[in-house]
Amino acid sequence: MTDARKRIVLWGTGTVGSMVLAEILRHPRFELVGVGVSNPEKIGLDAGDLCGAPKTGISATGSVAELIALRPDAVVHYGPTAQFADENIRVIGDFLRAGIDVCSTAMTPWVWPSMDKIPGVWRDPISEACATGGASCFTTGIDPGFANDLFPMTLMGLCGEVQSVRASELLDYTDYEGDYELEMGIGKPPEYTALLEHPDLLIMAWGPTVPMIAEAAGIDLERITTTWDKWVTPVDRPSAKGTVRAGTVAAIRFTVNGIHHDREVITLEHVNRIGLDAAPDWPSGIRDDVYRVDILGSPSISQETSFRFTDGSGRTPAIAGCLATGMRALNAVPAVNNLPPGWVTALDLPLIAGTGTIR
Repeated sequence: MTDARKRIVLWGTGTVGSMVLAEILRHPRFELVGVGVSNPEKIGLDAGDLCGAPKTGISATGSVAELIALRPDAVVHYGPTAQFADENIRVIGDFLRAGIDVCSTAMTPWVWPSMDKIPGVWRDPISEACATGGASCFTTGIDPGFANDLFPMTLMGLCGEVQSVRASELLDYTDYEGDYELEMGIGKPPEYTALLEHPDLLIMAWGPTVPMIAEAAGIDLERITTTWDKWVTPVDRPSAKGTVRAGTVAAIRFTVNGIHHDREVITLEHVNRIGLDAAPDWPSGIRDDVYRVDILGSPSISQETSFRFTDGSGRTPAIAGCLATGMRALNAVPAVNNLPPGWVTALDLPLIAGTGTIR
C-alpha cells in the first residue's frame, strides 16, 4: 500500500460538498488542491471559509480549465441533481476528457448507467469523454447508492437462496431542506401529480439499483413496475421548509419493483413523512430514520442502518446521511484510479474500507 496522498479537486460546496471539504482538509490520505463552484458569489473565497475551517490559501474558482491545469488525481463532484443534467455533463465531461477521474453524487441515474431508461444524451457524452481522456466516472449516493446496492448485495452473499430482497428508505423529512414538493408532492393537494409519480421518471431517477442487483444475481428482469401512495394529513405539520397544511400530502410511499418469472423479487421502497406519526400504518424502522434491507430466503436477513452525529452539534440524521454520501465518493478515489477507463459502478469496486479514517 502506497502512502502517497491523493491530490483532490472538489467541485460543489453545497450541503454535501462543504462537509466533505472540511473532512479532506484534515484527512491524511487526501490533499486538497482546488475547489470549483458554480455560484458566482463564492468565487474567490478561501476553501476554509466555505466549510468553517481555518484559511487554506486555496481560493474557489468557477473555471474548469484552471482546475484541470492543477492535474489532480481525481475530482470529487457534488454538483446539483439531474434536474441540471446539462451543466453536470459539461463539467464532468471536461474533467474526463482531460484524463481526470471523477467520483460524483450528482446524476443518480448513473449509479447504473446501462439502465435502458437513461436517455442517450445523458449517457453518450460521458462514455465518449471517458474514452477520449482514458478516465473513469463513478456515481454514488445513499439511495440510489450504497443503501440499496452495496448493502443488499453484500447480504445476499450470505444466502443459499433469495426469494425476494427489499431495500427501504424510512425517513422523517421534517428537518429535510432538499427538494420534495414538485418531485414528491409533499405539501401539495392530493390531486396534484408529482413528477416522480410518472413510472418512467421514477424508474430512471430512483430505480437504477434494481437492474444492478438483478445483474449481480445473474437474472434477467421481465419488467420493472412501480407503485405510488399518498397520505393526507388531518392537521397542520411544521417542517424546515414551512408548514404542511391540513388536507395536503404529508407522506408518500413508492416502490420500484423488479419482476422475474412473474414474481416481484427486487424492491426499492421509500416511505418519506413529515412527522414520525404521519402514515402510521406504513412501514417504520425499529429506530427512527433508517435504511432497511429485508431478505426473504435461506436464511432470511433484516438489517437497519442509521446515520447520526454524536458530536453534540445537533445536526439531523438527514445531514449525517449527506456526509456519508459524500465520503463514499471521496473514499472511492484510490480504487477508481486503479480501474480501467470508462463507467464505474458498485459492482466494479473492491471493498472501500476507509483507509486513513482511524487516526
